[in-house]
Amino acid sequence: MLEVMKAVPLATIQDRGRPGHAHLGIPHAGALDPVSLDRANALAGNSSAAAGLELAPGRFVARFHVDGIYAVAGAVSVAPMSVRAGDTVEIGGSAAGMFSYLAVRGGVDVPAVLGSRSTDTLSGIGPAVLRRGSLLPLGTLFADRLVPPALEMPSGEIRVRVRPGPRASWFAQTLSGGYSVSTLNRIGARLTGPPLTRTVTRELPSEGLVAGAVQVPPDGQPIVFLADHPTTGGYPVIAVVHPEDLPLIAQCRPSTRVVFYGP
Repeated sequence: MLEVMKAVPLATIQDRGRPGHAHLGIPHAGALDPVSLDRANALAGNSSAAAGLELAPGRFVARFHVDGIYAVAGAVSVAPMSVRAGDTVEIGGSAAGMFSYLAVRGGVDVPAVLGSRSTDTLSGIGPAVLRRGSLLPLGTLFADRLVPPALEMPSGEIRVRVRPGPRASWFAQTLSGGYSVSTLNRIGARLTGPPLTRTVTRELPSEGLVAGAVQVPPDGQPIVFLADHPTTGGYPVIAVVHPEDLPLIAQCRPSTRVVFYGP
């Protein structure tokens, strides 16, 4: 058992998400940076299916009620550490990046909902956001496997690949050049920069959205949808971010510059 002693504003349980339910209005959810979650799980000796903790910046403290092994990857990186019952683990700030992933040997064994233990902050499906006093049972998803390389945390500027979206022709410009991250949460990243001007202004019926969709609301400032994105939307999608580059956006701190490029 793992007990949360101090939680950060956005501390959630995440795994690889719950794909295949968008037609029911249920987002994929899952780790914003699956590369770092997978690394933390591998370092802790877990299967890639194990659930871990996704932690926003701040001071997070948890106490082990049993002997265990943990590891951290992402914005904060901690090599595998052995702990005894009663020991605490503290995850603090970092020089770059937004989210850290705490993996405990065996995985966090909360009940799965639609095949996933992920917290979905948009729909409310899955376990609750973690708070002080949350008690987390540990499982048995062990695996001895290769540790994937670490994702390089964004610092100052990132370059992101995009392809034209279904409504790219509705705009006077393509999505290129630079923008800055304004705010970011599990639903999406709001950007600020050169406003995108619509040449087609008629109403758009709601249509399906995927992670990485870049939607443009009336103010012309793009929003990049992340793991807990809605499944439909009524604003045009000008572009879609390459799936491999989404973790980079998720790890951007406010004011990080994002340069889009693509075919």
